[in-house]
Amino acid sequence: MSRRVSLPGADELFRSTKGRRADVDPGAPAADPRLADGVVHDDGEATSESRREASRRVRHDEKITVYVTADELLDLEHTRLKLRGQHRLAVDRGRIVREAIHLALEGVEAEGEGSPLVRRLREQ
Repeated sequence: MSRRVSLPGADELFRSTKGRRADVDPGAPAADPRLADGVVHDDGEATSESRREASRRVRHDEKITVYVTADELLDLEHTRLKLRGQHRLAVDRGRIVREAIHLALEGVEAEGEGSPLVRRLREQ
């Protein structure tokens, strides 16, 4: 048996991933075809003009960088562990952040000036 490690070639490393569904986590539940654009009306019909939904477990092509303090990172990790231990939800930090963003944006749309996000930003 050879001790050499087999590495992927350049074609594999630099392949295009746009539009590929095979890259989605194989352990994830089957995607609902109505969620093609990530949004579903209350009546079940998907349209691009529907209300915004969190992106769930899909491949994300866009990226942002957010800097947090050490305490904020520990709080985020503590929340992740609490979700796993107490609520049996195995989610990563990115999923928690995406859901929090969704809730904040939804609150601004629904409550405007009275939303918790607007109130907290005004305090700073």
